[in-house]
Amino acid sequence: MKVFIGSDHGGFELKKQVIAAISDMYEVEDLGAYELNPDDDYPDYAKKVAENVSQELDSRGILICRSGNGVAITANKINGAYAAVCFSKHHAEMAVTDDNANICCLDADYEGEDPIEIVKSFLNSEFAGMETRHGRRFKKIQEIENL
Repeated sequence: MKVFIGSDHGGFELKKQVIAAISDMYEVEDLGAYELNPDDDYPDYAKKVAENVSQELDSRGILICRSGNGVAITANKINGAYAAVCFSKHHAEMAVTDDNANICCLDADYEGEDPIEIVKSFLNSEFAGMETRHGRRFKKIQEIENL
């Protein structure tokens, strides 16, 4: 599986840690920021990750900013991108199994569960399937997306 990752300055250090932790298990493509710049803007990186994930079959994305919310809001503007803010391994797993999320958004300021373990849970989870009630709900999301 290919994993696209991006962050603004708020998630820059955590992004480096995530890349180091998962690059032996996955093909990881860093879409920026490439240097720490306090004046950069999270929508730039969220858009890049969301576009790549929506266009590459069986890929996933990881986005990081201070709250996780800004990158999630931005990513969800791209058709085919399904971003979820994940504060725990449980949230990450359920985002995939129940909601078919393909982008995990992390909060760099949150001091709860280990973000590396959250990412691993997200990447190791699989959608329940289109034939399940979750699939029925996901089809409804896609219908709304295509209005």
